[in-house]
Amino acid sequence: MKLRLLALSVLIVATTGCSTITQDSSQSLALTSSYQGQPVEAECKLSNDKGQWNSKTPSNVMVRKSNEDLDVTCKKDGVPDGLLKAVSRAAGSMWGNIIFGGGIGAIIDHNKGTGYDYPNQLPVRMGESVVVDKKTENPQPVAQAK
Repeated sequence: MKLRLLALSVLIVATTGCSTITQDSSQSLALTSSYQGQPVEAECKLSNDKGQWNSKTPSNVMVRKSNEDLDVTCKKDGVPDGLLKAVSRAAGSMWGNIIFGGGIGAIIDHNKGTGYDYPNQLPVRMGESVVVDKKTENPQPVAQAK
């Protein structure tokens, strides 16, 4: 009986794994921009506490994951700037690590950013400031950008 319990415990810990093992520290995000409902090409800067990335829309951008939100600013001549905040959320593997793996693995995943994810789609609306969150999946307007 004790051997079965030990085997089950080892299996649970082995299959949950920490985010550092099961996930990458980077994430590819689909960046798009529109103005008054029409797609536009814009120059964008994405940043969090792990770095800064520049890209043109539409594109896929590889960013370093973090527990901090991702800020996106897009610019195009003759069009108001578009602002977007992508909310960082703990990945499922992070919760499994906390529950089954203990605090040390969670601390490592937190520091490396591997325990977090951003929404996969970053739809910037020029002239607006929006927040995208995996929980809601729809961009939420915040206020008009100046």
